[in-house]
Amino acid sequence: MGRPAVVVLNDNAQVLADAISDAVGGAVHGPRSRVSEADVPFEAAGHHLRALFSDRRPIIAIMASGALIRILAPLLHDKTEEPPVLAVSEDGASIVPLLGGHRGANALARRVADAVSGHAAITTAGDVRFGVALDAPPEGYVLTNPAAAKDVMAALLAGHSATLAGEAAWLRDSAIPFDADAPVRLTVTDERIDPANNELVYAASTLCLGIGCERGTDPGEVVALADRTLSEAGLAPEAVAGVFSIDLKADEPAIHAVADRFAVPARFFSASALEAERDRLAHPSDVVFAEVGCHGVAEGAALAAGGRAGTLIVPKRKARRATCAVVRATQPVKAIEKGRARGTLFIVGIGPGGAHWRSPEVSDMAARATDLVGYSLYLDLLGPLAEGKIRHDFDLGREEARVRHAMELAGRGRDVALVCSGDAGIYAMATLAFELLDKGQTREGEADGLSDAARRIEIVISPGISALQAAAARAGAPLGHDFCTISLSDLLTPWTEIQRRIAAAAEGDFVIAFYNPVSKRRRTQLAHARQTLLDHRPADTPVVLATNLGRAGETTRIVPLQALRVDDVDMLTVVIVGSSQTRAVRTGDDRIWVYTPRGYADKAETVMRKKETTE
Repeated sequence: MGRPAVVVLNDNAQVLADAISDAVGGAVHGPRSRVSEADVPFEAAGHHLRALFSDRRPIIAIMASGALIRILAPLLHDKTEEPPVLAVSEDGASIVPLLGGHRGANALARRVADAVSGHAAITTAGDVRFGVALDAPPEGYVLTNPAAAKDVMAALLAGHSATLAGEAAWLRDSAIPFDADAPVRLTVTDERIDPANNELVYAASTLCLGIGCERGTDPGEVVALADRTLSEAGLAPEAVAGVFSIDLKADEPAIHAVADRFAVPARFFSASALEAERDRLAHPSDVVFAEVGCHGVAEGAALAAGGRAGTLIVPKRKARRATCAVVRATQPVKAIEKGRARGTLFIVGIGPGGAHWRSPEVSDMAARATDLVGYSLYLDLLGPLAEGKIRHDFDLGREEARVRHAMELAGRGRDVALVCSGDAGIYAMATLAFELLDKGQTREGEADGLSDAARRIEIVISPGISALQAAAARAGAPLGHDFCTISLSDLLTPWTEIQRRIAAAAEGDFVIAFYNPVSKRRRTQLAHARQTLLDHRPADTPVVLATNLGRAGETTRIVPLQALRVDDVDMLTVVIVGSSQTRAVRTGDDRIWVYTPRGYADKAETVMRKKETTE
């Protein structure tokens, strides 16, 4: 369902919201005008709450329950699709699960209550009478026939007892009355069975699915093999705890397709970890050992996940290019604690710096990350989102080391956010990540190469508001027609090449956004650019100088091109030089705005004249 949204409406409840967010792994959402440190700022509470509900996000709202009910009432139609919704009093004393009680709301309310020393006002009949929700089993168990839960619970509430087949401590320790001859039956198994009347079947996640395949195998072939293997063995697909393989396959689409098929994690082991299972393999292979360094992938991975007490119940099954094996563990398996995941590198642009200009997707990725990598200032700008994360701070000038470190961390199975200001793909780190991937593969540890693990990571990029967009918005609409960007830094690009680009842009009459306009040692490039542009456009061409955008000390100035002075600019300034068509207009409040017309008004006037002529 996604990360819980802790919605707070004013600064008075900020401390409570932070405590709840920490306890449930959530993010604080608050109105921009009344909450100063929200992870996700919004404009209107009603609209935002309805959007969260429609996205099936768990909601913990610190507000009156009546107001929350009225806001969400128009969206209520199918309780099986409703996310958990909790109302919390501003003093934290009362936590009320309003919706989704058996979809996690009751359990979430108890977690919140424990964290803030409040009272979880659980009203669901089964929870109150028996201490369990039969239609919402705990982690490690899946109810395979949820439609029958209502009738079974009604029978128990009417006074009937139940028979327990199989073992599950959460049921045995509940207040449900058990009797060997009872008319209600609760079955816990990892086998595929057809439920009888008045029977609930719980699949225990004790099955570890090991998969091996050739590089580039059709995902459909591997998914079909996994389905066939379980079906022929009479095993319940809901009992699959995870899909396991060798780490060389961490980026293999077919492996992840099988994990998606069963909605479980994909986890990976090193060759040495799989070789440690050599004595338990049913079909060891010298050919496989020669190729990957262990005598069995499918069987070895399943055994490594199931533990030393696990049993190989389905030895290696083969398809044309894939293998599959199944191990039964003695207890439900937490797949995320086995092997390691395919690491993820989130390359995120946080915009100019202020939280109000940071996209919800970027905030979500930063929140999901275990590690944050970036220039110290950028990490500081994340504010509360950086709390509880492992920080890896780098100075300016160490860009390649920064990106390489982030990729190697992800290669170890971590979820890493590589934090950039502005947009991650505009003069930022996204391009360097792909450049490192594009370099020839070398042995791990060599200065110019990435490890094999770092090359198998998942990369996800989320855009941010670029400095040129922010500067343009503050000044008006200078980018209303064709424009380009040019960096004046000659650290990575020869000055002669930069000069050629300035001349071409000047001749093409582009609006130009200059990045890195000056530095302590570099004072002549901007002056050269000004002179080149004065040869092609009017001396009064508007120039936007925007500094510290979205942060303390923000300033935006408009000067004519002929008055542009190098000493008025620093490395935190974006310089936008208009084209020959760019105009400045003064509004009634004596504010000057800059815009570059695209011709809409002229087009409308031409159409009107033609119409008048024809009439």
